[in-house]
Amino acid sequence: MATDKIHTKNIINAGIPLKEAEKVLIMIHGRGGSAEDILSLGKYLNVKDYALLAPQARDHSWYPYSFIAPVSQNEPWLSSALDLIKETLDEITAEGISAENVCLLGFSQGACLTLEFAARNAQKFDGVVAFTGGLIGDKIHTENYKGNFEGTPIFIGSSNPDPHVPVQRVRETTGILKSMHADVTEKIYNGMGHTISEDEIAMANELIFK
Repeated sequence: MATDKIHTKNIINAGIPLKEAEKVLIMIHGRGGSAEDILSLGKYLNVKDYALLAPQARDHSWYPYSFIAPVSQNEPWLSSALDLIKETLDEITAEGISAENVCLLGFSQGACLTLEFAARNAQKFDGVVAFTGGLIGDKIHTENYKGNFEGTPIFIGSSNPDPHVPVQRVRETTGILKSMHADVTEKIYNGMGHTISEDEIAMANELIFK
């Protein structure tokens, strides 16, 4: 396993200091983006009382190929990225903050990673927000997804069409998450493009950051 392909722990913080926070938002940036980029979304979300934690991917990419490539092609980067999110969550819970008070949010490649992590670690979260993403793999690997979301609110927004995320994969993802007892709101926007819209921000605030 080439060590230069592995993500190292580099988490940028914003918002309330973690030691003082009651709620936490983990924010996962997209390919070519940065922790600082995704943290800048915080000013549009109702998260003034949250600690914001954004891991930084090595070379600004969580894994090298499309999220619908065979999983083996995206290893060991994918497993390393998932491990980094788990390490971030463990750091939060070590401060006495339960997963029920933790939100996960991502955009594009980060949204795919967010959904994959949540599904592989299903439990009661404060909420999950995926701005343009779906579960990872050339097919849905249901054997990786166990656990119960216990009604966790999840918002998935995406464009029809999107150059990177097929609408069919978004719909398949919604079905899997609902089967795991998540309260999923999926919204497909015609011709939105590969971006985050004002309506998606409003939906996230209405459903999760209340």
